[in-house]
Amino acid sequence: MKENFLRAPHGVADYTADALRVVGVLGVVVAAIWSTPTDAGILALALPALMVPRVLGMRAWADILLGVTVLVAAGSNVFDLYRTVVGWDLVVHFVCTGVIASTGYLVLARCLVVPRQGAADFRKRTAIVVCTALGLAVSAIWEMIEWAGRTFITSEIFVTYQDTIGDMAVGGLGAFAAGIGVAFLRLERADAA
Repeated sequence: MKENFLRAPHGVADYTADALRVVGVLGVVVAAIWSTPTDAGILALALPALMVPRVLGMRAWADILLGVTVLVAAGSNVFDLYRTVVGWDLVVHFVCTGVIASTGYLVLARCLVVPRQGAADFRKRTAIVVCTALGLAVSAIWEMIEWAGRTFITSEIFVTYQDTIGDMAVGGLGAFAAGIGVAFLRLERADAA
């Protein structure tokens, strides 16, 4: 995996994916200087998700999709889009939970918990079930973080029972869709270590 992280970019898509990582880091710095600590913290939560695709050796399109999605999710919080754009919260939960669940499948495959895509023992149904379960788990953790943020940090974070259940349900659907994607689309580069 170290080889994947240190691999030189090849082509516009690889450079684009790396540029998204730079945007993520700069966003945290900018928020720390000119915004609030809460905004900087929210943007900082996106940084690990921006780095994981590089470590896993994900294909550039999947890396870009994850990077854009995570940056949009974090930025939507900073720019208060979840409260000002009707339905935006559900769209982001669907897409973000899906890309995180599919990336989670790759992490589990690297840890030898599930078969890697393309392996002889890889089963499409396994990818669908595991991604859905991961997405529901990620949705629950996401909602716990929102609750903790509202309870212990700032009352500006919007949390209601209805919102929580809706977010988790839509996130589960996004993860199910991502599982279908993992079942049929290779997410890792052919040369991923």
